[in-house]
Order: sequence, then structure tokens, then C-alpha cells
Amino acid sequence: MVTQGTHGGAATSRAASPGAGPPAERRREQRGWYVYDFAITVFSTSVLTVFLGPYLTDITKAAADAHGYVHPLGIPVRAGAYFPYCVSASVLLSVPVMLLAGAVADRTGRKKPVLGLFAYLGAAAVAAMFFLRGDRYLLGGFLLIVANVGYGASVVVYNSFLPQIAEPHERDRVSSRGWASGYVAGASMLVVNLVLFLDHDGFGLSKSTAVRLCMASAGLWWAVFALVPLLRLRERPVVLDHGGAPTVAQGIRQLAETFRDLRRYPLSLAFLLAFLIYNDGVQTVISQASVYGSEELGLGQTTLISAILLVQVLAVAGALLLGRLAGRYGAKRTVLGALVAWTVTISVAFFMPAHRPVWFFVLAAAIGMVLGGSQALSRSLFSHLIPFGKEAEYFAVYQVSDRGTSWLGPLIFGLGYQLTGSYRDAIISLVVFFVVGFVLLARVPVDRAAAAVGRSAPDLI
Repeated sequence: MVTQGTHGGAATSRAASPGAGPPAERRREQRGWYVYDFAITVFSTSVLTVFLGPYLTDITKAAADAHGYVHPLGIPVRAGAYFPYCVSASVLLSVPVMLLAGAVADRTGRKKPVLGLFAYLGAAAVAAMFFLRGDRYLLGGFLLIVANVGYGASVVVYNSFLPQIAEPHERDRVSSRGWASGYVAGASMLVVNLVLFLDHDGFGLSKSTAVRLCMASAGLWWAVFALVPLLRLRERPVVLDHGGAPTVAQGIRQLAETFRDLRRYPLSLAFLLAFLIYNDGVQTVISQASVYGSEELGLGQTTLISAILLVQVLAVAGALLLGRLAGRYGAKRTVLGALVAWTVTISVAFFMPAHRPVWFFVLAAAIGMVLGGSQALSRSLFSHLIPFGKEAEYFAVYQVSDRGTSWLGPLIFGLGYQLTGSYRDAIISLVVFFVVGFVLLARVPVDRAAAAVGRSAPDLI
């Protein structure tokens, strides 16, 4: 499941958000806003998590030389490491694009054209994966990079609508419903994909064609449902404070000011650093689990799809469970407990026997139970560490920073395989992200961090 971005914390004031509009109009926009999450999650689940990794790895192996290497741009790359390297490159490239997209959208006030541009750029790249066959590994890498860049930039703009369509006291509910709608879409399409893949002979399709149809359908799904928010959301006028027409340069300067302002709150920055490290481990597990299952454990595509479907279903239940635990023990303690669970889960995966699907389902269940909750509670914790009136700016930094470091985990995973030729060694290397993240988060005094930005933290944090 893709990591959601903007997620407002519990508000202490019910003052109207600028441009939020009357209740009926807000509800209409909110319902339209939910649908973009519904549109994009299918790409992250069906394509990035399930199908593309094993399929692109097979194509890369078909193009490899006698020693198992391909040579993109003349660089020797072990075929099995090509997919994680491409994921790493796509996330790294998305950082400046997201900054530019956010700057243009904020300063011009024309968010919908920017959202539409990147949404349809990404959707077109995913739909074009239907033509990925034979030994076209370079085409596969290119489409992956374009799709992931379009995805990341569109999510930044999409998240920036939240403060405009919801009052402060509504944002938890609105953001949560959008998040939930994404899991519904991901699970629904995985069921359809599973039927098509399992019975591809009955549909008169080869296995390769079935996979390509599943990936291309995610692009079409994205394109169709993106129309709803583009039609329902409305633009807000921009109040210029420097005179003249808004420019990209002004937007970038504004974002730079936000980063400078963040340095005034070192405890908030310390939490953000901890989140970025452990969340990088989470995102890498999500994107590389299917490759580990297919290449190291020798599991079939049916098992992988079923396991990811199990993750989607249990992620909702896990989020609700961790939310209840946070109410009893505090959000920070619950997140720390979730990081311990992540560490144990990855360690168990290292010892998992090959060709034993039941153990992979156990792994999927464990991931599902901590996935949604650790992400949702991290957002809730961060919401207490933002100065009043800067919620949108700080959550934009949260999203950009999240994507900005998510290249490191896939890179470590790819290097682990490159150097050892073993996916087991590659996956165990990810434990460091959860251990370091745990240590850094444990050192953050959340109550003092909240007080530093002028907020009162809950009694149990």
C-alpha cells in the first residue's frame, strides 16, 4: 500500500479553513478527494508490489549475458538487482519533480492542472506496460521510473488539497477515509487480477499476457478514477505577498523558507529523521517482498497475489488494533512496539524455507498487522509537532522527505544481492532501518517537542 501523505492531527480549534466552504460543498469535495486515493493505490499494490518486480526480473534475465549481467548505460548490473535499482532511481528522481510540482501548484493556485498532468503521465506509463515483453528490460525500467515519478508528484498535489477541503476537526476523518478507500481499491483489483491470472488459460491468454493485462488495467483504473477529483475539487485563489505573477522560483523560495523554519524545532526534526529511516525499511519491504518470494522462496505468482491481498485486508484491521493500543499505551510506545514487530518479522523471513507457501502467508499476515498502524500512528505523532498555521507546509515536507529517502532501502537491498547473489542476505540488511529508527524515535521527547511548537500533547503520548 502506498504511504499516504497529508494527515492532519486532532485540532484544538474549530476555526474555518480558508476556502473550505459550507458543509455540503465540503462533503462533495471530500468525496471526490477520496477517489484519487482509490485511483492510485492499485498501481502501488498490483503493479509495484505484486506483478512488476518478478516480471521485470524475468525480462531482465532474458536479456542478460552468460554471466547473468545486463549493461544499462554500460554499467554491469546483475539481472536480479535491476528492479530494486530502478525503484531506487525512480524515487530519487521524483524528489526534485515533487518539489517543483508543489511549488508551481502552491504559488499559482492552479493545482488541478498540475495534478492532472502527473496523474495522466503516471497512468499512461503504467498502461504502456502492456507492451513490456521479450527482453525489453530498458523499456520496463523507463516505464517504472516515469510511473513512480508521476505517482509521487501527483500525491504531493493531492495531499495539499486536504487543508482546503476540511475543517481542522474533520481532517483525521477525511484523511482516514481516503486511506481506507485506497485499501478497498487495492484489495478489489487484486481479486480481479487473481482470477485473471489463475485462469489465464481459460481466458485464452498466456501467463505473460495475463500479467501485462493486470498491469495495464491498473493504468486505466488510475486514468478513469482520476477524473472524479479533477471534476469535483475546486481551485482557490492565491493571495500574493510579493507582488507580480507567481513563479516557480518564488515557490521554491517559499519551500526553502519552510525548511529553514523547521530547523527552529530540532525535536520535530529529530522525529522526522527517525520516521524517514524506519519508513524507508517499510517501503522497501513492500516493494521487494514479491521479488523475495518469487526468486528466493520459489513461490508462484498466485501465492504472491494471495499474500498481498491478505496484507491489504489485515492492514485495515491492524490499523484499528494499533489505534486501540495507542489509546491505552500511547502512540509513541505503540509505534516502538510495531518497530520491534517489523524487526522480528524481517528476521524470521531470513530463515523462511523455500517452496513453503504457508510460511509466506504467515509473513504476509505479520506485515499486514503492523503496516497500516505504524504508518497511521506516525502521521498522528507528527501532527502534534507542527506549529499552528503551518500544517500544510509541514505535511508537504513530510511527504517529500518520505519519498526523498525511500531510494536508500531499495539501493541497500539491490547492493546486498549484487554483492552476495542472495536475496536472504539482501532482506536481512533491512533490519538496520528498523533498529536505527527505533533508537532515534525512543530518544524523541514527544511532549517537549509538542510544547516547543506551541501545542499541548495528549496526556498519553
